[in-house]
Amino acid sequence: MSKLRAIVITGNGTNCETEAAHACRLGGFDEAVIAHIAELLSGDIRLDDFHFLNLTGGFLDGDDLGSAKAQANRLKHASVASNAEPLVEQFLRFIRDGKPILGVCNGFQLMVKMGLLPAFDGNHLTQVATLTFNDCGRFQDRWTYLKNDPASPSIFTQGIERGIYLPVRHGEGKFVAGPEVLERIERENLAPLKYADSDYRETMEFPLNPNGSANAIAGICDKSGLLMGLMPHPEAFVHRINHPRWTREELPEEGDGLLLFKNAARYARANLL
Repeated sequence: MSKLRAIVITGNGTNCETEAAHACRLGGFDEAVIAHIAELLSGDIRLDDFHFLNLTGGFLDGDDLGSAKAQANRLKHASVASNAEPLVEQFLRFIRDGKPILGVCNGFQLMVKMGLLPAFDGNHLTQVATLTFNDCGRFQDRWTYLKNDPASPSIFTQGIERGIYLPVRHGEGKFVAGPEVLERIERENLAPLKYADSDYRETMEFPLNPNGSANAIAGICDKSGLLMGLMPHPEAFVHRINHPRWTREELPEEGDGLLLFKNAARYARANLL
């Protein structure tokens, strides 16, 4: 493949696919294909033909079994109609080939509930954490400061100095895990972004931490740094006019979220073409 290609999976309740595809193109991908999950299950589209996978935000299956749980089960157990290959094998092959995956909001919930994150010891199919209802008991739609961990292996957050500013919009964004899982995430620097105050000091204080996530975790990655999920929406801040104060402040043309997509394109172009 001579073109750098991103795929954005849609269907069953996602609603951020257009913004994600636009962010991929702005970030440097030659092509960003929005593909319905049915096209993967039929075999009409294969993950093997792409360099970057986006799992986007929305309300998968109405969140009826908990956010993204039904889709997680579907992707782990369904087979491709055209060749009877389990669809999850395409995900695992994508990972083995060293291709990046970004899950945002509902996509982050999906990655955690499939077991793709944090994927300790390379185990990508065992769930060890979850995301559940916000402590405040209601949906949150606000902007958040996120502190960056420069020691994180995440390829997506490379080049972020202190932190970034992104919107959240979710009802089940609280990251929960047992003490041993949380300790290992901290020890291996697998939480690249944490909810913070305006001075980029991590916080558990509401509404700066909009959901009560353990250890203020806003997103996690795996040890390779190629798989990352986060609750805030980078695709929703790729240009200054996306910022809530764009008419009142002098802002750079590029929004903070675009850097994650530029980093994905930079990595893919250097390593996958």
